[in-house]
Amino acid sequence: MIRVLLLIPTLDRSGAEKQFMLLAAGLPREQFEIRVVALTRGGPYADELQSLGIPVTIVGKRFKFDPSAAYSLRRLLREFQPHILHTWLFAANSYGRMVIDSRSPPKVIVSERCVDTWKGTWQRWVDRRLFHRTAKLVGNSQSVADFYRDLGCPPEKIDVIPNGIEAPTPATISRKNVLAAVNIPADAQVVTFIGRLAKQKRVNDLIWCMETLQHLSPRAHLLIVGDGPERRRLADLAHQSRVAPSIHFAGHRPDTPNLLSATDVFCLASDFEGQSNSLMEAMAAAVPVVVSDIPPNRELVTDRETGLLVKVGDVVGFAQCCHRFLANQELSRQIGNAARSLMQDDFSIKQMVDAYSALYQELAGGK
Repeated sequence: MIRVLLLIPTLDRSGAEKQFMLLAAGLPREQFEIRVVALTRGGPYADELQSLGIPVTIVGKRFKFDPSAAYSLRRLLREFQPHILHTWLFAANSYGRMVIDSRSPPKVIVSERCVDTWKGTWQRWVDRRLFHRTAKLVGNSQSVADFYRDLGCPPEKIDVIPNGIEAPTPATISRKNVLAAVNIPADAQVVTFIGRLAKQKRVNDLIWCMETLQHLSPRAHLLIVGDGPERRRLADLAHQSRVAPSIHFAGHRPDTPNLLSATDVFCLASDFEGQSNSLMEAMAAAVPVVVSDIPPNRELVTDRETGLLVKVGDVVGFAQCCHRFLANQELSRQIGNAARSLMQDDFSIKQMVDAYSALYQELAGGK
């Protein structure tokens, strides 16, 4: 039996945390003894994991460097003695590698989820200093892997395991009722963004896009789903725009399948990503997508085959591509169905879990 400790900063509802939860829930219990540790706090996924019988421990880190949290994590590792320590995201990646016992360390797998251009000098210094304590660095896209190779991680330590996407579930209520719940008219053509409202997502571009799109498609409405540090600024920008009545902020919503069933076009305008769960979920639901032309998105979207690519910051280009889908239902069906087939064939949860299972077994030496 291989003991695996999975470490992540929080168990909030976000992209990396969802993949973390899907992996923990999917690992075969006859092969792995699993324990989950959240470094800072729990969250909604903690309840889901505990309901599956997976132990969850909250360390309670309070500061960027919290000696008591480091001590607690080191104690947990000594008690559980995992063969594999699998850490996710910067804080957990750093703490996990810093506190392992050098006399009998577990094999450490570091999951990197984004092309982390946000990292400053000190974060990159920490990453470089800890590469020697890393058995494998796993990116969820080749773009992420390339970023960390260029940062100095030895290529032989780098793997790519893409995200796994759940098969879409049917909508539970009618399109009319879905739209009524977010104050959108029943006859609207809906362009949707789902994700964290952070600067790199460039949701402001989608708001400006609506100024042009409504000239081309007068029934177009923009639905913005999610929350984050940019929420207030984006709401102010939308309020000042000419098309304010056609822009709708829905906040966090648990009913993604319903929202996607009412969506005519999905948009993602980010200037950097890792591998977007929201984009993949839209593709799996056969919703035609218009996305920024950046390397991680190009790994999922082939222009004019599984979606449309637009240069970062090209507001008019986003409007024109959205209009192409809104004005041509046959094109929307064709590209949406091709995207769904790609997700089903190459990005299933089973493929993701199987890949990590094989990596754990390889590093643990078949224990």
